[in-house]
Amino acid sequence: MPQDFDPERVPDVAAVRAAHERIRPHVHRTPVLTSRSLDVRVGARLFFKCENFQKVGAFKARGACNAVFSLSDAAAARGVVTHSSGNHGSALAWAARERGIPAYVVMPSNAPKIKQNAVRGYGGEVIFCEPNVAAREAACAQVQQRTGAELVHPFNDYRVVAGQGTATVELLEEVADLDAVIAPVGGGGLLSGTAIAGKSLRPSLKVWGAEPANADDAFRSFRSGRIEPLPATQTIADGLRTTLGTRTLPVIRSLVDDIQTASEAAIVEAMRFTWERMKIVVETSCSVPFATLLEGRFDVAGKRVGILLTGGNVDLDRLPWQN
Repeated sequence: MPQDFDPERVPDVAAVRAAHERIRPHVHRTPVLTSRSLDVRVGARLFFKCENFQKVGAFKARGACNAVFSLSDAAAARGVVTHSSGNHGSALAWAARERGIPAYVVMPSNAPKIKQNAVRGYGGEVIFCEPNVAAREAACAQVQQRTGAELVHPFNDYRVVAGQGTATVELLEEVADLDAVIAPVGGGGLLSGTAIAGKSLRPSLKVWGAEPANADDAFRSFRSGRIEPLPATQTIADGLRTTLGTRTLPVIRSLVDDIQTASEAAIVEAMRFTWERMKIVVETSCSVPFATLLEGRFDVAGKRVGILLTGGNVDLDRLPWQN
């Protein structure tokens, strides 16, 4: 097992339920939507948990909020720090603003302006670094040394994992008789939380992960039992271009039933079909689960399947089906 994996600290369903109570005053209870057209395409009954309607436009608000509101007053006063070029940075800045504490977000120097502005818009301080993992971690360490801020990792943090699991608690409260649930997987925080909540509340539930074929480290790690590094790669689902964490891989290996991948073409098709038929804005990364169903990666014929639509933060000037 990884050196910093402690089975005694892995959140259980009680921790997920406690997180749910903790964040309830701050986050949206997002709707569960259905679409006959999408059902027909894959031959299953689909239930979409719409975290694209969540605060900051993504499920990341749940984990960040739980981490921030788990802190003691003394720790919170020193603020929080993370490294993120995407939704987690915005979510942590938002959660910190909710509690009235500082947030420091380390971002690569090439991070899109729209993402930088989102962090600043929620009151976070942006610290730039070179676009590599070592530089991100070094910059976070410097901020911690300077400010005493608490590190809230985007996924390799049990408080974040417990917070992400609250989406599945709500999904199963609304649709109790699901046969399976599918979550996209990048660093594994959401999939870990989904598995903890799902398997505890409905032991017969199949829990599946979905990943771009162009960034298939979780697919490979799930099978090998060790973290398989993700080489330099490109995928339209760039939010999932992240290697599993030392704390998330053991949970996923223990509780998740399978991880499958989707092609780039299927991801674009899934995203566009969802926009056209459900009339909602979803981003590329959260289109990966439906994409795996379009390509028949999981046997869902006649089943009732929950899908976590993880976010709706899209650059409308760069839609993937535009020339």
